[in-house]
Amino acid sequence: MASAAAGRFSSFWNGPTGPKTVFFWAPAMKWGIVLAGINDLFRPADQISVAQNAALALTGSIWVRYCFVIHPVNYSLAAVNFFVGSNGLVQLARVAHYRYTHPEAVPKPSAVAPSPDTKPH
Repeated sequence: MASAAAGRFSSFWNGPTGPKTVFFWAPAMKWGIVLAGINDLFRPADQISVAQNAALALTGSIWVRYCFVIHPVNYSLAAVNFFVGSNGLVQLARVAHYRYTHPEAVPKPSAVAPSPDTKPH
């Protein structure tokens, strides 16, 4: 029984996605982005960046697909990217809900003021 556990640990330790490779440490560090996104769930929806969360949702979904194409297949990287993308989508849904329920808070595009050098016609 102990040798089976030691064999599994050795297989994990020396494996192509084990702790001796970047394939282990990249997803491990990327969980920090997920934790930051979870912390943003407590932030008011009017203070959330649409561009940032759209980028997170898009890159998360693209990288999930890529994780199954690369060799070796990296399931831990796919998992963390799934949560990065999901977090971005949840935040975008929060912003959309806020803007739908508070139409007065939606920023209006400002009119471009003529420059002082421009003469009216």
